[in-house]
Amino acid sequence: MEQYDLSTLLIHGGKTTDDRTGAVNIPIYQTSTFRQERLGGNVEWEYSRSGNPTRHGLETLIADIEKGTHGYAFSSGLAALNAVFSLLQAGDEVVISRNVYGGTFRLLDQVFQHFHLSYRIAQGETVEDFAHAITDATKLILLETPANPLLSITDIRRVSEYAHQRGAKVVVDNTFMTPYLQQPLELGADIVVHSATKYLGGHSDLIAGLVVVRDEELAQRIAFVQNAAGAILSPFDSFLLIRGIKTLGVRMDRHSANALKIAQELESHPCVGRVYYPGLPSHDGYDVHVKQASQAGGMLSFELTDDCDYARFFEYLDVVALAESLGGVESLACHPSSMTHASIPSHLRKEMGISDSLIRLSVGIENVEDILNDVLYAIEKSRK
Repeated sequence: MEQYDLSTLLIHGGKTTDDRTGAVNIPIYQTSTFRQERLGGNVEWEYSRSGNPTRHGLETLIADIEKGTHGYAFSSGLAALNAVFSLLQAGDEVVISRNVYGGTFRLLDQVFQHFHLSYRIAQGETVEDFAHAITDATKLILLETPANPLLSITDIRRVSEYAHQRGAKVVVDNTFMTPYLQQPLELGADIVVHSATKYLGGHSDLIAGLVVVRDEELAQRIAFVQNAAGAILSPFDSFLLIRGIKTLGVRMDRHSANALKIAQELESHPCVGRVYYPGLPSHDGYDVHVKQASQAGGMLSFELTDDCDYARFFEYLDVVALAESLGGVESLACHPSSMTHASIPSHLRKEMGISDSLIRLSVGIENVEDILNDVLYAIEKSRK
């Protein structure tokens, strides 16, 4: 279906209908195993860890909309990253963005380092910053762009070109943007990962991770790890995720419009020291972002000034919920330094620019004035 627009592929892409009955939604094949007609026969389905028709529908769908050739569904975003890191060997090195999700950092710092897989942190977002961090041992570069939680931007195309010259693969965590707004494989990346829990699912009712590739060798290696380690997505959650993806386009349009409005209002607020949103021309990465993404998405962060108490801000929210995660239809607020990035040591958080006064908003699809008034009221009540 490559001839169709992406907004059409979200609904009709992949093998997400049922050829046998004509059902427009793929059934939930809630089974662990499949009956085989004869011993030694060549069967498509054997055991649901190795392959399940509902999960396969999702995996072909994410491959279609990310412009890849192979997709793989895992039980969480971190399980997806775990599979990608499992492609490496002892002595290899990973270079990561300066702002990166705390769970990603924890996985590298407290799990894979035990297996002599090291990491280095690029001290900025430019290709020069990544070039400075890369060594002969670097086999993988992991980008978040926009990065979590400061929404910093990295030029995917330029970093990919440089990385390939050095013999390294590039992984892009596309959770914040989704394939509806940004397509890293088209920009030169080798692997795309998603915490599909977020915007792809879109309703805060599932945990899932996805990996997409174009290269056949990489595809075979990811498939092997998926089957061998077994952190696969269940048929029911695969079904929910397919359903969520069908409305991704209309949701992301609304998320992006709401977030831009709120970012613009906060930028001129006297109690807000700084707003981090790549849709604002004042954002450091604005020029790069508009070249590689169609909109700026629903995530923004801001810092309160010293005459405000950030803890009091959260006490006065009503429409916006204080909660972990992001990307659902409802608006959420979190305190990165004590929540999503608490696993990063405090000195590293400071080096990354994650202050205690930083607040992250996942702007939902509610009426934008209701969200904005809720945030402004909480800011007013946070004054000391």
